[in-house]
Amino acid sequence: MSFLLEPLKYGFFVRALIAALAASAACATVGSFVILRGMTFLGDALAHAVLPGVAVGYVLHRGNRSAVFYWALGTALATSFAIGTIGKKGRLKEDAAIGVVFAGMFALGIALISSVRGYAVDLVHFLFGNLLAVSPADLWLILGLSLGVIALALALWKELALVTFDPVFARTLRLPTEAMRYLLLLLVAITVVTALRVVGVALSLAMLVTPPATGYLLAKRLPGMVALANVFGILSGFVGLYLSYYLGIAPGAAVVLLATGFFLLSLPFRR
Repeated sequence: MSFLLEPLKYGFFVRALIAALAASAACATVGSFVILRGMTFLGDALAHAVLPGVAVGYVLHRGNRSAVFYWALGTALATSFAIGTIGKKGRLKEDAAIGVVFAGMFALGIALISSVRGYAVDLVHFLFGNLLAVSPADLWLILGLSLGVIALALALWKELALVTFDPVFARTLRLPTEAMRYLLLLLVAITVVTALRVVGVALSLAMLVTPPATGYLLAKRLPGMVALANVFGILSGFVGLYLSYYLGIAPGAAVVLLATGFFLLSLPFRR
């Protein structure tokens, strides 16, 4: 019991634990649809495409990380909308639209970052996360976004599942398939930015993809896949944070390594 209770004496650890569990649940839920629709490249693109927003927010608010978070969120939402629009009106496949927008936004972010002195020092927090520095305001924001994403995904579960598995049949039922497509893009954008605050740019894709991929290997149906993804995601967040505390390693890296370990262990039992 002392092993579990000792870190809970510190407020920063409790905040980090709650933030990691909330972000893990949101990533597992949305990531399941990302895996099934073959959109894993989107998560990586959005994670890097927020760099212009991060740079602008840093300059305007003098390094205030809470303000930078909002700028990153706005940039991710705008990027997801641009990807959806280019993919639809530009007659490009979705992966091509993602590549075009991702490359342009990433280059813009690098250009802005290179023009700001001293910014490279603080960039490490956005690349690898700073979970133990989550403030009470950050925690409420992460909780609100995570719970909102999960609630919306559950409320539109049937529609998202039908559009994912059989979009042609969904159109015959007059479901708003384009609206569902944009909604999923927005959910991925919000989830990725939430994961950025927990594990950073470099590892956010792993949070979105690895637990759902583990659930995909072990489950036969979508509800089971999402449930297992949540179990492995939350367990990775919980155990990973304790390992980081006792072993002195970066918490974001510990969480992702645990998730990867669960995936590798599940390979012999895939269904």
